[in-house]
Amino acid sequence: MSSPTRERAHLPECRHGRTRVTTAACDRKRKFHSLTRKSFKMAVPGFTVGAFILLLHLSSVVNYPSGKVTKSCHGMVPEHGHSPQSDPVHHISVSQTTFLPGDQIKVTLSGKPFKGFLVEARDAENLSGPPIGSFTLIDSEVSQLLTCEDIRGSAVSHTSPSKKTEVKVYWNAPSSTPNHIKFLVTVVEKYKIYWVKIPGPVISRPNVPPFTTPEATVAPMPTLSPISHLTKSFNASDCGNKKFCVRSPLNCDPAKELACVFLSFTRHDQSVMVEMSGPSEGYLSFALSHDRWMGDDDAYMCIREDQIVHIQPSRLTGRSHPIMDSKDSLEDMAWRLADGVMQCSFRRNITLPGVKNRFDLNASYYIFLAGGAADDGRIHKHSKQPLITYGKYNVTGSPKNIGGSHSLLILKVHGALMFVAWMTTVSIGVLIARFFKPVWPKPLFGDAAWFQVHRGLMLTTSAFTFIAFLLPFIYRRGWNWHAGYHPFLGCTVMILAVLQLLLAAFRPPSHDPRRQMFNWTHWSVGTAARIIAVAAIFLGMDLPGLDLPGPWKTYAMIGFVAWHVGTEIVLEIHAYRLSRKVEILDDDRIQILQSCTVAEAEGHAFKKMVLAIYVCGNLTFLTMFLSAINHL
Repeated sequence: MSSPTRERAHLPECRHGRTRVTTAACDRKRKFHSLTRKSFKMAVPGFTVGAFILLLHLSSVVNYPSGKVTKSCHGMVPEHGHSPQSDPVHHISVSQTTFLPGDQIKVTLSGKPFKGFLVEARDAENLSGPPIGSFTLIDSEVSQLLTCEDIRGSAVSHTSPSKKTEVKVYWNAPSSTPNHIKFLVTVVEKYKIYWVKIPGPVISRPNVPPFTTPEATVAPMPTLSPISHLTKSFNASDCGNKKFCVRSPLNCDPAKELACVFLSFTRHDQSVMVEMSGPSEGYLSFALSHDRWMGDDDAYMCIREDQIVHIQPSRLTGRSHPIMDSKDSLEDMAWRLADGVMQCSFRRNITLPGVKNRFDLNASYYIFLAGGAADDGRIHKHSKQPLITYGKYNVTGSPKNIGGSHSLLILKVHGALMFVAWMTTVSIGVLIARFFKPVWPKPLFGDAAWFQVHRGLMLTTSAFTFIAFLLPFIYRRGWNWHAGYHPFLGCTVMILAVLQLLLAAFRPPSHDPRRQMFNWTHWSVGTAARIIAVAAIFLGMDLPGLDLPGPWKTYAMIGFVAWHVGTEIVLEIHAYRLSRKVEILDDDRIQILQSCTVAEAEGHAFKKMVLAIYVCGNLTFLTMFLSAINHL
């Protein structure tokens, strides 16, 4: 990039990217936000801000910390995948035991500290029926009204996961009611500890037969298939022969490599045995999907809780938390924990008529593989972008051995083009415009050779940037609101790039009075574009759509910046010393012409050597990043 006083010019730089950024600074309360809330996390790699994404959290009646538990209205069962406790430690009391239509009765829930709750009133003689009446809040800070069975205010739930020991509300008796009303409550102490439909007192209308139906109790949970311990590790010996295998890295063996992520399907008549293995201290999961987007998918999770692994079917609904389903469809469940590797297996039928949310396994699907942290049986966002197969596959068809990618091809091309544009073409173009005017002044196709090279490199940069700029919009079919600051920086750089092209197109002649203003504007806009582009690159490397592995990427990018800045400093010092040498020769008036020519020739040779070394180093950095993108 040229100094305005020396009339060195260059074309602009641009950068754009995509994906979801989550803030790691959220406190515990925001960590439990509702399904529609997204998380943001920020990190600082070196001197710039890095960004990361979130797709998954798991919730409940603590999974829904905002209390929006309308989906649980009918059964009043949290979607946790754990069994409820059997001995209640909370109870409900009422201000009176009889009521008339229009009466308002105070209902109090109390007991050990709890985080979530759901209170309803039901017909005591038909507890599986719809809720009766409506509630009025006493303290809207801790409780809120829900609409269940299309009845507004027919249930009360929590507003936050903060601990509470008592909740009071009013129940409003409707004009038409059954003779007897029973209050029921589900209470969540923490994710895996909760009580379902704790029975409260029965209140009755006056002058009706006494309530004699035995108190209903919580229906026992279905008997689950026993879970056993695996005695040895899975192996990949039958992949492509008897097993349909998905592996990352391709051809890895979980019996030999701890870092191997492994998923296999083995057909046995009308059932399929599934094996999943990978390094994880929290959970592993896979999902069958009709497309490359998360949502409306059939998912299976192996979740670590202390020294136990829970195997849990679930369903994904868009970019929201997984919803746990019944384990009834799974058999022969087993698991193993060893050396930081989690392994689990289960069997399920190929088709499951009448079972909701489970896909038939005799069709073709994209396969997702993901893992992440878990706390007390509750999963958090997956630690990196899921591995997604390159195409749809039928896992019950002919055995295959396939791999996948953590980044889609369109996003890989986006990243590769941006790296080429902003690490190589623009950097070399800037150096040539700034330091090589006197080195290559001879005409080439009508203009100085240095200018033709500079212009060619900058036009290449602009073309690559424009193409790469469009790719995330094509992929997302619009703007991505989950990518943090990266797309905003990219758009800013793109705007500056277009402005630079317009400035270059209307550049005044060298002796025009406006040339000085042009030089300053061109230099300022270009410098701003380069700085913002570097920040966008740092952010883009950590976004889930690309997410280059390991911390090395940050150090490599810092190394590249230092390499480029160091080269500019060397050439600046050399240019200064050369100018001083020529001035001294001129003052002494000794063989002025010959000495100046020799000094300039030596200076040109030095500049060419520095440029050659710089280009070699630049291409080395570029190759590192392109290779990493290729291996995603």
